[in-house]
Amino acid sequence: MAELGKVLVLSASAGAGHLRAAQAVERALIGMGAVREVRHIDVLEYTNKLFRHFYSKAYIEMVNTMPDVLGWLYDYLDKPWKNERRRLALDKLNTRPFVKLLQQERPDVVVCTHFLPAEIISWLKAKERISTRQAIIVTDFDVHAMWLVHHFEHYFVALDETRTHLQQLGIATEKITVSGIPIDPVFAEQKDKRTMRRKHGLKEDRTTILISAGGFGVGPIEHLVQSLLGLHHPAQIVAVCGRGKELKTRLDRMASRRLPPNISLHVTGYTTDMDEYMAAADLLVGKPGGLTTSEALAKGLVFVIVNPIPGQEERNADHLLEEGAAIRCNNLPVLAYKIDQLLADPQRLAIMQANVQRLAKPHAAQTIVDRLLLLA
Repeated sequence: MAELGKVLVLSASAGAGHLRAAQAVERALIGMGAVREVRHIDVLEYTNKLFRHFYSKAYIEMVNTMPDVLGWLYDYLDKPWKNERRRLALDKLNTRPFVKLLQQERPDVVVCTHFLPAEIISWLKAKERISTRQAIIVTDFDVHAMWLVHHFEHYFVALDETRTHLQQLGIATEKITVSGIPIDPVFAEQKDKRTMRRKHGLKEDRTTILISAGGFGVGPIEHLVQSLLGLHHPAQIVAVCGRGKELKTRLDRMASRRLPPNISLHVTGYTTDMDEYMAAADLLVGKPGGLTTSEALAKGLVFVIVNPIPGQEERNADHLLEEGAAIRCNNLPVLAYKIDQLLADPQRLAIMQANVQRLAKPHAAQTIVDRLLLLA
């Protein structure tokens, strides 16, 4: 078997998805025994403090308080091969410790799950300051202009349509693989629904609706839960609060109140058992981030899209709806009604579940590693 030598998997902690994708690739590399040394690095740890704050905390603040501004920025910056010099000048100014790290580490291959390191490495390759081979994993269904670089060896994307998009932008076909978005291999494991419900204290025979706030505990979860209390069908709601301790406290308080007799509410904080909660569920209600969506598809969940972040999540939502793998609720007061309508039509639900299975790429991380070995 070919060996990749020394590999750096590079992410950025602007939202949890880029980190989770990097961890999935790192785990697949180690599991394959295909690498002499692998190290996962959050690139923002090698930037100046102000820049790091903008990329991480400011991003979460904008998601919560100014999503429309975030969407406007996303669309404004989505101009392929435009504004490259201006953006690169800013990134170069703020990532000098990262450049120094690359020159010290001298990796054979870098795998980027965020566009920031991809751009810096492309520039270094152009200047012949490093000779590492670069692979770029796009962590949403669409490819935004900020992912585009000139000096790389391979792109990994989620959909055939995304591959076609890159081809039309001048990327050679042989340098693109439709792998899916890499998720932890544990999501590919088949786990019995009833067994998982029993393990986590849930009723085995009741429709199970999962709500996830993601690793950072963001999102109007209380409003979602309140809306779901209006369901006519018997259901159990599982709310995963991530690292949001205050959110968990508020939901625990809600769960302790008198609920409708056909509804039960189970609240948990940060968990490493998300694959098991997904295996136990029938529907996932929330925002369609690239990683969450890919995990849900791998576990066979129909998505109920609520409040997607303008920009990348809106585009992810478009793909799910177009493929018949999701429904969307734009007005929370009718969320229970829309889910009741779906549950009342088993044939429609079965068709959507089949569409989910067709879209799912649970072995994306393995596909990526197999293709990376050809770079050795």
